[in-house]
Amino acid sequence: MSEPRILEGLGSIAEQYDGFILDQWGVLHNGRAPYPGVVEALEAMRAAGKRICLLTNSGRRARMNRDRLSEMGFPPESYDGLITSGEAAWMGLHDRKDPRLAELGKKALLITRDNDLEVVEGLGLELTSDPGQADFVYLSGVDSPPMTLEDYEPTLQEAAALSLPMICSNPDRIAVSADGLLIAPGTIAARYEELGGRVYYFGKPNRPIYEACLTVLEGISPERILCVGDSLEHDIAGAVGMGMDSCFVMQGIHAEHFSEDLPADRLALRVRELAERYETMPRYAIHRTNW
Repeated sequence: MSEPRILEGLGSIAEQYDGFILDQWGVLHNGRAPYPGVVEALEAMRAAGKRICLLTNSGRRARMNRDRLSEMGFPPESYDGLITSGEAAWMGLHDRKDPRLAELGKKALLITRDNDLEVVEGLGLELTSDPGQADFVYLSGVDSPPMTLEDYEPTLQEAAALSLPMICSNPDRIAVSADGLLIAPGTIAARYEELGGRVYYFGKPNRPIYEACLTVLEGISPERILCVGDSLEHDIAGAVGMGMDSCFVMQGIHAEHFSEDLPADRLALRVRELAERYETMPRYAIHRTNW
């Protein structure tokens, strides 16, 4: 695999692309505030006539994400559309067109963050905290901190023993926050699989969520779209699987592997070595999202 080209800013390659698919956490913001230069980068993209789709493996509904982005300084007019894995999961459970979801019952053991019940509004589900009374586990968020993987272990073991299927609306295993790296729902789901449980994932790197992005960027061919993300396992692998170019943001969940004082050739080699562990490769890499 060839080494990625190290960029100083996205503006240097912008003419090659008509559309951008941008991750949120670790790329646009840290959960509390935008990263320096990001708002200006979006403004420059819009001024250059580029179309933008925000894509996140957030287990929350799209509306809540839009509201939160607005509070942080990302107005709705700074992007064309927002796709969340939580919205995709909600639609799947609402429509039940997927055969795997059609066979699920209506009693759900919900694991969510901050008691977010919007993820189940309008689904007609009966919620229970008792695995013995549930038809399936719906994992949309993790209360980390203070909760740890060990705190969820008894519930996971009991649900797995009952062979309850799990819906995971956020495959990310690690989340970037202003307080550092935190466990994300994907860590809980991976443990459930270790216990023998079945998990149905919604979100990156799976193809359906990228197809949803293409509806936002309708009329733009995949080769004219650049995906920007900080997760090699999800953002970069997902883009490669769709035949799209990708740009890896180094100062996200993999920040510990990179230092800005390294020369570009050393950085490129380090990105390649790390990406090969995930059996994928970005076309570009950049320290942080800027124009």
